[in-house]
Amino acid sequence: MQSEKATLVAGILMILFLFVGDNLLKLFGIDVGSFAIAGSIIMFIIGMEMILGHNFFKNEPNAKSGSTVVPIAFPLIAGAGTLTTIISLKAEYDQWNILIGIVVNLVFVYVVLKSTNWLERKIGDGGIAVLRKIFGIILLSISIKLFKDNIINI
Repeated sequence: MQSEKATLVAGILMILFLFVGDNLLKLFGIDVGSFAIAGSIIMFIIGMEMILGHNFFKNEPNAKSGSTVVPIAFPLIAGAGTLTTIISLKAEYDQWNILIGIVVNLVFVYVVLKSTNWLERKIGDGGIAVLRKIFGIILLSISIKLFKDNIINI
């Protein structure tokens, strides 16, 4: 059930940002580069969590169980990199083409999230730990690239 919720929340965020993201950022006086830098810092911290095994982001003690979906949906699935990319794609492609791309992406995300239990059974706890560290390094690399590319433009 969590995979459905995370996919749905991420999908809503991406689609909303497709249609109102530019205006929302302008409303707060934020340029796309600043948004991308802020998101890259969050992605960096999450990557460090994955590698070091320490949690910097903690759930609120009195939060409802549905709040556990949010750290998966945002910033991991529909994070600053994704939302910045959506805004950038609007300059090149029609909104409906981007919307189709978002839906196809969400189908892949859903399949991956649904198969995590199967994957855990096949590769075990040790394999999951290794994958977590590898993907943590990849996430760190993406966050540094996103930061570097956008800090130059500011």
